[in-house]
Amino acid sequence: MKRLYRSETDKKIAGVCGGLAVYFKIDPTLIRLIFVILLLPGWLPGFLPYIIMWAVIPTESNVKKD
Repeated sequence: MKRLYRSETDKKIAGVCGGLAVYFKIDPTLIRLIFVILLLPGWLPGFLPYIIMWAVIPTESNVKKD
């Protein structure tokens, strides 16, 4: 079973983008670019989801490995 977690090895701020990239099996740079593009029309569309995911998604070390 795939689990979503914040990356502790591939992180720039909180590891949200790195964790999403591992979950979806894509390059973390693409996820980071999506967040930057969402920041362009105003801070809310990109900033608020990132902060919520930072608070809700557990870190890699807190996820129990199968």
